[in-house]
Amino acid sequence: MAGVLDSVNQRTQLVGQNRLELLLFRLDGKQLYGINVFKVKEVLQCPRLTIMPKASPVVRGVANIRGGTIPILDLSMATGRSGLDDLKNSFVIITEYNTKVQGFLVRSVERIVNMNWEEIHPPPKGTGREHYLTAVTRVDKQLVEIIDVEKILAEVAPMSEAISEGVIDVETQSKAVSKRVLIVDDSSVARKQVARCLQTVGVDVVALNDGREALDYLRKMVEEGRQPEQEFLMMISDIEMPEMDGYTLTAEVRGDPRMQKLHILLHTSLSGVFNQAMVKKVGADDFLAKFRPDDLAARVIERIKSTEEG
Repeated sequence: MAGVLDSVNQRTQLVGQNRLELLLFRLDGKQLYGINVFKVKEVLQCPRLTIMPKASPVVRGVANIRGGTIPILDLSMATGRSGLDDLKNSFVIITEYNTKVQGFLVRSVERIVNMNWEEIHPPPKGTGREHYLTAVTRVDKQLVEIIDVEKILAEVAPMSEAISEGVIDVETQSKAVSKRVLIVDDSSVARKQVARCLQTVGVDVVALNDGREALDYLRKMVEEGRQPEQEFLMMISDIEMPEMDGYTLTAEVRGDPRMQKLHILLHTSLSGVFNQAMVKKVGADDFLAKFRPDDLAARVIERIKSTEEG
């Protein structure tokens, strides 16, 4: 237990420092790929897979790992290439996204590198594979591509975006029409999911791609004499983003007296014990795991009611 707590403490030291650790891996060639270590539970040699009838071709099978049945997705196939062969000599990266556990089949796993989010950039236009890229970086002068895992999961196992009956009432919906919410997320899929959910509630949405863009946007507002907390009901921000992560964005907003009253909800596919300590440390108002339409709608409705009462 002490080891786990030490690990938590080490990671919370990085909060507001805009840093991350990437696990580097390869698929079917020399190209290097990266995944945030926060998402990774373990890495193992590909176990024996049981084929699942009627599953997406991307799901190569399920594996029994530590008493649980976990779907194994072929990342090469998921990004439009041919599937990996020679499974015995391949590896599986067990990950947790949006509170769900799955394994990603890869050819080889390289090493972990510690980086600054400022070194992670949006994919260049015209890369050909940007459809499945959320960011790129360089390690030892070699290009590292970061795959938009949320897009892949949305395609392989779509989540319901419907808000349950009874969550939104007519009175709140009528009040929502005059409200705006700022969304910050580097995944196009996540931005659209959140926007559709909020539009169903009735609020207007401004969507930006990363923390740096959001901070520049807010700074421009305050320089023009406008108050973000007056114009926006709240800011809903992802945590993992190129250029500037959500923790650093939150810390920057809280550190500026002109915008520090803006209500901030961190909305992330990161799971685990680290989040609550980090959310508290940077001063966010709330934290919510992706993607739960009812919970997200309820948080927005709470804000509408509290501002009306205030």
